[in-house]
Amino acid sequence: MTAVATPAIDLAAYFRRIGYPGDTAPTLDVLRAIQLRHSQTIAFENLNPLLRWPVRLDPASLEEKLVLGGRGGYCFEQNTLLRHVLEALGFRVTGLAARVLWGAPEDAIMPRGHMLLRVDVNKMLYLVDAGFGVLTPTGPLRLEPYIEQATPHEPFRLLPVGDDYLMQAKLGAAWRTLYRFGLEEHFLPDYEVTNWYLSHNPASHFITGLMAARPAAGRRYTLRNADFAIHFLIADTATSLGGHDGRDI
Repeated sequence: MTAVATPAIDLAAYFRRIGYPGDTAPTLDVLRAIQLRHSQTIAFENLNPLLRWPVRLDPASLEEKLVLGGRGGYCFEQNTLLRHVLEALGFRVTGLAARVLWGAPEDAIMPRGHMLLRVDVNKMLYLVDAGFGVLTPTGPLRLEPYIEQATPHEPFRLLPVGDDYLMQAKLGAAWRTLYRFGLEEHFLPDYEVTNWYLSHNPASHFITGLMAARPAAGRRYTLRNADFAIHFLIADTATSLGGHDGRDI
């Protein structure tokens, strides 16, 4: 008799955290539901590196902070937690890494400073990313170039560039590049090195200013230092923090 591995994360506690009462079979519908609930519940935030507190990626620390502690985190925390959950449900998950190009030229050579996941569902490959802050995709994306793919929020698409892909989001009528990624598998030690660098390097934007973001139905909440904004899907509207304390994040 084959022993069943104990999940790295308390799934019941995780599902309570994200308010998910549904099925747990490794299907596309379940993947979509979990990604949306996770993204809308567990905020992207950088308080630990900003306050010079350690950012730990082991399952116990992720569970204590993001699940039981009601906190959020950045990409390595978000996607490592989500990976543990998906693997416990029977999904085949591969870790990937990306060069963030948001606000940079598309030909810029940036470090592989972002984590995302490739998930195999019934022999179809999907990209899942619960940790890109202001534009975290809220639904899985097929690993298929050129096509516009709907999510509960913005449309996304992939464009091939050599052996890599550009991840783009459609904002209004314009396509904006988020990052460039390849399909080479990355492992926890790879992420631990980058995580340590981004949470300790004096030039890292994760330790030079406050940031937080969370999508909600029909909108996204963002916080950058003292600037709080609500971005609606139909008409992009920014609201100053002056009359709002940002607790909705």
